[in-house]
Amino acid sequence: MPQFFSPLHAALFALLVPLIIVYFLKLRRTRVAIPSLALWQQVINDQRVNSPFQKFKRNILLLLQILVLSLLVLSAMQPFYPGTEANASKLPILIDCSASMGAKDTNGQSRLDLVKEEVSKIIDGLQPGQQLTLIEVGASARRITDFTDNKVLLRTALADLQVSDVPSRLDDGLRLAQALTRSAPQIESVRLYSDGNLPTKVNPSTGKEVAAVDFDLSFPVDFFQMESAGANMGITAFNARRSTTERWDVFVRVEGSEHGATSGKVILRSNGAVVSQETIVLEPGESQRLVFTVGTNEAHQLEVELQPQEHDSLACDNRAWLTLLEGRDLDVYCPADLATFRHALQSTPGIHLEPDADGASKRGNYDLVISDDLQDRLRPATAYLFVNAVPEDLTSELELRDGEATIVDWKRDANLFQHVQLKEVLISNVAEKREGITDADVEAAGYEILAHANNGPLAIRRSEGLKTTYHLLFDPDRSTLPYRIGFPVMVSNLVNETMQQASLAETRSPTTGILPALQVTKSQTFRITKPDGHHEERESDEEGILLGISAPLVGEYEVREAGELIDQVGLALLNSSETSLKSVDKIQFNEMAIEATGERPTTDQLLWRALAVAALCLLMVEWWYFQKRPAGVPD
Repeated sequence: MPQFFSPLHAALFALLVPLIIVYFLKLRRTRVAIPSLALWQQVINDQRVNSPFQKFKRNILLLLQILVLSLLVLSAMQPFYPGTEANASKLPILIDCSASMGAKDTNGQSRLDLVKEEVSKIIDGLQPGQQLTLIEVGASARRITDFTDNKVLLRTALADLQVSDVPSRLDDGLRLAQALTRSAPQIESVRLYSDGNLPTKVNPSTGKEVAAVDFDLSFPVDFFQMESAGANMGITAFNARRSTTERWDVFVRVEGSEHGATSGKVILRSNGAVVSQETIVLEPGESQRLVFTVGTNEAHQLEVELQPQEHDSLACDNRAWLTLLEGRDLDVYCPADLATFRHALQSTPGIHLEPDADGASKRGNYDLVISDDLQDRLRPATAYLFVNAVPEDLTSELELRDGEATIVDWKRDANLFQHVQLKEVLISNVAEKREGITDADVEAAGYEILAHANNGPLAIRRSEGLKTTYHLLFDPDRSTLPYRIGFPVMVSNLVNETMQQASLAETRSPTTGILPALQVTKSQTFRITKPDGHHEERESDEEGILLGISAPLVGEYEVREAGELIDQVGLALLNSSETSLKSVDKIQFNEMAIEATGERPTTDQLLWRALAVAALCLLMVEWWYFQKRPAGVPD
């Protein structure tokens, strides 16, 4: 049964009264002399027609005008069919725009397209006083509209929503919604549209997987899950390891979804030329690891492409890129007076150590600098280790003093101290904290404390852009550390970390989200062209580093300076969860869980548009009928 927004609009029907009164008015006829009384019968008939209530007989024009006016009045009254959903005054709508929402079915329709169709119906059914806000959830949450009832604005924002090739961060969207519920008490619930492809954990009570969200839910959430798009296969890992001085081993992992068996061809290209290709067949939920080999005698721009042979729901996980540098030794600078470090370095293969026996240094840039002189930080390098020296910006907090010290604790998961046992190491000098200084003061200067002695920090680390600096705040030669097996292991850890930073030992394909930090010219403006053709300009810092560039799409990004191409970086999805298209219909929060609802609540269906269109059509019919040329009248 249709309902009316406001019964007060019924007063508009009073407009019918003046319309009818017009037809009550009698016609004024001109007196004319006639030659015969035979025409009086026609005059009598005319008089009868002009009498009250007789005028309605056979008066099509009046009936049409009454009908048109009635339709217009009904349209102004805004009748509607009531829906099953309560009309909340303010409704936040979270829309999942992660990579899996771009999965397309056999009809070419993505999950996001389905969401847009449902949200469009909500927008069309907005009543006066109702407002929506749309929130995009991808790698982060972004509010794309304020609370508004402007249907044109809402439709435009909804149409502009695009899938980002990144995993979903539902926590961020819920936190944003929570902030809205606190500032707007009119919000009764929050609506979430997603395919359910979220990080999962096993529910111990049921043994089933549920989406796990580290969030305390303080408001009702209506979870509407999109149906699956079908089978999919994609690349979930692409990395390389330098196995020998002459060979890179390249690893590619391909996974299939649980929605059906998949097959395809994997093609590896180097610098644009095909290196190898293999055909793979995967059972539902199966994965396969492929190994390729390339030489270290030249640099390689690798691209791996997956060509599915059947319907593939997701296209963004079918390509990945990887840059391999030409094989070389690690350039290390270590002065001759640090004999213990030089001895450990000389026994490590793949290292070019300077200065040489004659004290000469031929390199202008190094990968690693180990020194007891802080002035050596002026030597360009990607990693530094300073021993027995307090950083200049910590001299007011720390002071090197002689005295016995023992190591109390250290971070065993730190790269420098992995598999290093520092217990019972004796030290005869150490950096002590000055009076009133705490560990928080050291950390406030940008340093991370890696090891503590009984009277102060022993090892600290600081990262600045692409550079990592370690400080051992004691003299290793005045300790028992060089005589323990942990010392060469520590040096080996430092070398391995530096080789990783220099991409000389192992490297992996960068993933979407943020463009990797790039070493470029200092304090210059660069133009970054994204795979979709959009541009972004960014200025490098004083260290010549480009940081924080948003990269939400799979593809190759071009970096140009003054129009000249200086670098090209390919980013891939490489996410097993997104490729699997695995979805859950239950989200487990910290204290409660919500389940996806299969029934979609309907909104109020407005009828005024249909009534207004009907009135317009009827008006056109009336105009055509009374303006057409009568039958039998010649042109």
